Amino acid sequence: MRVKLFDTTLRDGSQSTGVSFSVNDKLKIASELASFGIDYIEGGWPGSNPTDEEFFSVACRIPKLKTRLVAFGSTRYKNTRAETDPNLKAIIKSGVKTSSIFGKTWDLHVIHALRTTLDENLKMIYDSIKFLRSKGIPVIYDAEHFFDGFKANKDYAIATLEKAVEAGAFNISLCDTNGGTLPGELVEIIQTVKKKLSLNSKLPARRMAGGSTLNCSLGIHAHNDSECGVANSVVAVECGVKIVQGTINGIGERCGNANLVSIIPALKLKLGYTCVSSAKLKKLTELSRYVDEVINKISAETQPYVGRNAFAHKGGIHVSAVERHSKTYEHIDPSLVGNSRRIVISELAGKSNILAKVKELKFNIARTEDAVKKIIDAVKKNEANGYQYEDADGSFAVLVLKVLGKYMPLFELKSYRTIVEKDKTGRMITEATIKIEVNGKMRYTVAEGDGPVNALDRALHKSLEEFYPQLKKVDLRDFRVRVINPTSGTAAAVRVFIESTDGKNTWGSVGISENIIEASWQALSDALEYKLLRIKLKD
Repeated sequence: MRVKLFDTTLRDGSQSTGVSFSVNDKLKIASELASFGIDYIEGGWPGSNPTDEEFFSVACRIPKLKTRLVAFGSTRYKNTRAETDPNLKAIIKSGVKTSSIFGKTWDLHVIHALRTTLDENLKMIYDSIKFLRSKGIPVIYDAEHFFDGFKANKDYAIATLEKAVEAGAFNISLCDTNGGTLPGELVEIIQTVKKKLSLNSKLPARRMAGGSTLNCSLGIHAHNDSECGVANSVVAVECGVKIVQGTINGIGERCGNANLVSIIPALKLKLGYTCVSSAKLKKLTELSRYVDEVINKISAETQPYVGRNAFAHKGGIHVSAVERHSKTYEHIDPSLVGNSRRIVISELAGKSNILAKVKELKFNIARTEDAVKKIIDAVKKNEANGYQYEDADGSFAVLVLKVLGKYMPLFELKSYRTIVEKDKTGRMITEATIKIEVNGKMRYTVAEGDGPVNALDRALHKSLEEFYPQLKKVDLRDFRVRVINPTSGTAAAVRVFIESTDGKNTWGSVGISENIIEASWQALSDALEYKLLRIKLKD
């Protein structure tokens, strides 16, 4: 069965705390969504703000977007005519091929939020949809607070849906707006709705103006306040809904919306529904991380299917088993969603972990019992002193080479210095100087930064990029500091973790010292050395 995907990242997702889209952000994400194969891309609420106004003006001129774009809005104001409603007129002006408007289903909202009568609300739903249809714009009707409304006043909630069908909506999406409905009750309610409206998977075809007919289907729009957004969306599809709404990575107000990144593989790989092609599905991890990058958010490492830890293995028994047969500890082949297996190294590491990690890093070393024991002993010794290698592939790679006597430094530090100065205007000035030797050539470099670590990072890059231009693509993505022996007060040792990326791969490195600058230097140098090692291995 074909299930259509409705993405509301650019509209509902924009209500997530800390998320603010520019027009360019919206265009970039919309383009990626279209390329991935999303059927409906809800771009925003035209007429409500300049950003959405400009977005629709530009996006509707882009061929691959125009047919997928959806403009959002509400039913007309109470006691007015739909033809004069500015919200509905803005949808028409936007130039979209499809609209999505919401209306009140819950009598509580009609009485206390809209402050109107139940009958007037029914007219508002009917008039708004009818008006948009008369202008040739198909309508998806979002039945806001449907499940709460159904539980409060079943007959009225159903009456609102009947008005939407009568007016010509081609889809009615049942909204769990407060996110408090559990899967079991959601299934019961959807089944009741289908019986009340006398349908199986589709509502009856309705005769439209001019003699044409319009088939009306059900959709689902779930929020995640009970951690059931994905589950509710999946079981709704099993109940026969044809359109699933959600956002990339589940962003949205409060606890977020249903996460399409988890819904899509669940529907396709677990249940066999058609929603995107297998080739597109392999781009899922890339899409998830791209959206996080645009909104300047660090990707959740534990996110199902696409997270960095989704297929990470730490326990030695797990690693040994998964190396023999992936299904022992992996529910799908990670490559199906564009992800990959990751072996984690820690004080719990056994022979299986080390061998698997060395293989993953593509190191050509003798995998003897003695070599593995040396690596395990070094990891355990260092972790006893505060190091952690779980997310520090860069530092682990350098450690392996040093332990096995195969380490060949790609640059040699002679000295570094950082200076932090505050001038009389209150402006902070940070400067780092570094002296290194590369292939017998000395380089003395000065750089300024937002802080001592940033300045040191810039100085190191400037020194090395002359010899290794590939490092120009490497950026520091995350920087974390943790005190590892707090009872020592200001003399406590700190662990610095740095995450770096070259736009394609991401890796971590770690440093330990009582001096935060020295710990940062260790992590920075390991990060760049690891990148250069991968280049030598032609990764």
